[in-house]
Amino acid sequence: MKAEVYVVSHKKVKLPDEKIYIPVQVGTNPENFAGFERDNTGDNIAQKNANYCELTAQYWAWKNRRADVKGLVHYRRYFSNGKRHFFSSTTQKLNDVLTAERLEQILKSYDAVLPTKRNYYIESSWSHYKHAHHIEGLAAARDVISEKFPDYLPVFDKVLHRNKVHMFNMLITRAAIFDDYTKWLLAVLAEVENRVDISEYSEYEKRIYGFVSEVLLDVWFEKNQISFKEMPVMFIGRQHWFQKITKFLLRKFGLSDKA
Repeated sequence: MKAEVYVVSHKKVKLPDEKIYIPVQVGTNPENFAGFERDNTGDNIAQKNANYCELTAQYWAWKNRRADVKGLVHYRRYFSNGKRHFFSSTTQKLNDVLTAERLEQILKSYDAVLPTKRNYYIESSWSHYKHAHHIEGLAAARDVISEKFPDYLPVFDKVLHRNKVHMFNMLITRAAIFDDYTKWLLAVLAEVENRVDISEYSEYEKRIYGFVSEVLLDVWFEKNQISFKEMPVMFIGRQHWFQKITKFLLRKFGLSDKA
């Protein structure tokens, strides 16, 4: 089984020793990082990285890579082998990333690996998105699905009314599933892009298509009945949890500007 898990990064970083991890450089840095693939080679949408985030690497992997299994993780977020680490060093964490051996075992019983769901507890995925971002992007995605992929609309509404969701645009799955999902996802987002004016958005909010895609993963996986194993996510580097929680509460109560 040839597995490739693409590690999306805009800077040179330390990588796991596991050979399944393929670093992919994204962004506008003209320097080519040694040992990294680039998302601006072959068939690509690298010029959209500021708005599509890690999806430019996902598109590149869909169009340009051949493997039995494809996956997407981030230089600061990996699937672990099953443990949760909050206070260990970067080296310790990288030693506990999901291995090729463990991945092969999982894929004997499941179609995919997804991150453990995030539970918003006090609100739905829709209301969380509305408090965190401009809702126009998600509303446009619903309109696109209603018009272009109507069979997906009941699942979309069900998923967005739940308070648990797979986040981070992370997945590892069989290549056919990865490619089919990416094709559908990019088709939806291309239509959203035609309908939403983001010219007045902040630089952060201009990452709209990356944000919208996070909630669309569950829609596609559930509609297509893809079986998956949830695995913990390891966060590499310092996590500013107090700041993140504070920002969440400010958005929740309308005290933070999303412009």
